[in-house]
Amino acid sequence: MNEAAPTSGDADTQRDRINPVVFYSSAIGIVAFALWTIFFTDRSLAMINAVLGWISNSFGWYYFLAVLSYLVFVVVIATTRYGKIRLGPDHSKPEFNVITWAAMLFSAGIGIDLLFFCIAEPVAQFLAPPVGEPGSVAAARHAMELTYLHWGLSGWGVYTLVGMSLAYFCFRQGLPLSIRSALYPLVGKRIHGPIGHTVDTAAVLGTVFGIATSLGIGIIQLNFGLNYIFGIAESTATQSIMVVMIVVFAAISAATGVEKGIRRLSEFNMLLAVLLMLFVLFVGNTTFLLNAFMTNVGDYLTNFVRLSLDTYAYRRPTDWLNAWTVFFWAWWIAWGPFVGLFLARISRGRTIREFVVGTLILPLAFMMAWMSIFGNSAIDMVMNGGAVEFGQQAMDNPGSALYLFLERLPWTTLTTVVATILGIVFFVTSGDSGSLVLSNFTSILRDPNSDAPVWMRVFWAAVIGVLTLALLIAGGLTTLQGTVVIMGLPFSFVLIFMMIGLFKALHLEGLMADSYQQSLSGQLSGRATMDTAPINWGQRLARAMSFPSRQQAMRYMREVCKPAMEEIQQALAQRGVPVVIDEGEAGHEHLSLTANLGEEQDFVYQVWPVRSAMPSFAIRSQRSDADYYRLEVYLRQGSLGYDLMGYTKRQLIEDILDHYEHHMQFLHQQRPKIEPHEAPDTGVPGA
Repeated sequence: MNEAAPTSGDADTQRDRINPVVFYSSAIGIVAFALWTIFFTDRSLAMINAVLGWISNSFGWYYFLAVLSYLVFVVVIATTRYGKIRLGPDHSKPEFNVITWAAMLFSAGIGIDLLFFCIAEPVAQFLAPPVGEPGSVAAARHAMELTYLHWGLSGWGVYTLVGMSLAYFCFRQGLPLSIRSALYPLVGKRIHGPIGHTVDTAAVLGTVFGIATSLGIGIIQLNFGLNYIFGIAESTATQSIMVVMIVVFAAISAATGVEKGIRRLSEFNMLLAVLLMLFVLFVGNTTFLLNAFMTNVGDYLTNFVRLSLDTYAYRRPTDWLNAWTVFFWAWWIAWGPFVGLFLARISRGRTIREFVVGTLILPLAFMMAWMSIFGNSAIDMVMNGGAVEFGQQAMDNPGSALYLFLERLPWTTLTTVVATILGIVFFVTSGDSGSLVLSNFTSILRDPNSDAPVWMRVFWAAVIGVLTLALLIAGGLTTLQGTVVIMGLPFSFVLIFMMIGLFKALHLEGLMADSYQQSLSGQLSGRATMDTAPINWGQRLARAMSFPSRQQAMRYMREVCKPAMEEIQQALAQRGVPVVIDEGEAGHEHLSLTANLGEEQDFVYQVWPVRSAMPSFAIRSQRSDADYYRLEVYLRQGSLGYDLMGYTKRQLIEDILDHYEHHMQFLHQQRPKIEPHEAPDTGVPGA
């Protein structure tokens, strides 16, 4: 059987299909914007700049506050008792071991953007800082502080929030792997209507523009690299060919199923990235780079709060903020759904605390090392190597920065080829995986681990390509940065609602745990007064030593479990509570009792046959197989871990009622409390 017992859901989610509202509204809007940008370039560029200026002046402070709030939220949740909650049923285990999981988190933090900015940003912040004297020692330290700020904890806080929310609501609550699911605690089943469509559309728009920005930056750098190595002209025609590559490779991947091959290629790419980083460390001034790394880490951690809230209010460098901090915060937000979905899918079964610590610390360690080694090497070239011209070229043409840097190191031909290979693979896999995520976001999938049809993947790859080309034609890097700031704003508000929804859901989990304790005394007293003869110790021992086959377990479900549920069904129906009993499908047989409680959360009690290995001490002379079946109880939060096999019908009814009473206590704790009347004589509330 599946590790987690499925819960009942909306009928529309039982088959894969397109989500017409989200798909058509987002696709038509993006294509229309791209065509408008291509055919009315000057007008569109003026409009983009005007909107960008308004957002920067009106919401610059908001981006700073929002990104810091996301990070604080996930850290606080991880340190409270909610950190013990699993991203999946209570009985679930992580799919990947720690080393494999860490490697996958590591891969999520690597992209062509690191190749683009690892030289360009530190040099730009050193030679043209927002405040202070350019080219000074203080400017060098502040340059690395700002680089760490833009690539460190703050951005990964966005990814962690989205990934944690998606994993929790999908794998633990049984809702679709979609952004709208995070709003279920706030709006309930209305997530399947206009509210949910609006939220998912905002996620799609942010993701498309975020990926287009990343690919546009990659095209700028790769175009320079191809010109540097092969003499291929830097032109719109060359960039158009690269855009076509996105569509072609995505189509090949979708049609032939080469995801495993691309994953292996990505792992190889990670190895190349690490080797390139170590090469720069050991052929450069190694002692200086290690000392600088320690200094950079100390500066960043010491000044993190100040850096995170510094909007330069007394000396407002608006152009700098738009090009750097505000751009990066919007970019991280726009990529949130994309990377968050990836993090969610690889983290099922881990606790919230494990997830938060892993996603914040592991990628951060690599980011710090990468940016420090490359950035400080470039700054050292400018400060002490007399490479002022190199620094100016890196500022004027950021796409050339990495190649101009490698030109000053040994084995230039080899390292530039490695850098180009890194860029091409990151370029292609970003387009392919981005189109896959967008296809899933605009579909209704019955299984969160399944994917949308091939044609949708190709379609979204084409849309991303057209938008990327349109933004490059409109103004290159500046336009890419401006549009992502604009499109990241709507989804930033969605993230705030995600925080509220997740907190409310976790709070309800806490109430549920508390209600177990508060209802326990009533359950025990009810058991103590049962009008039945005690079971002798021989019967108890026989039950403990019983290892039934699947056939025996299924017969027990038919002859004991189902009649017990039917009695509960009749009793609750007499009290106006409709109850549905479901026996599952062939191959997934189980018993599920669902009491419909109207606007309140339904009560669900399930019995699933669980295949288990026979203990080594068991006598198997009468059976040739080496396993047996347990009948475990599942509630919404997963398996409770105990075996019902051998219970009498009366005992099974009592067990169902125990959990029903607990559920009633849980619902009671959610309702607003009514102040009791004063009773000074008796001291009895409500007297």
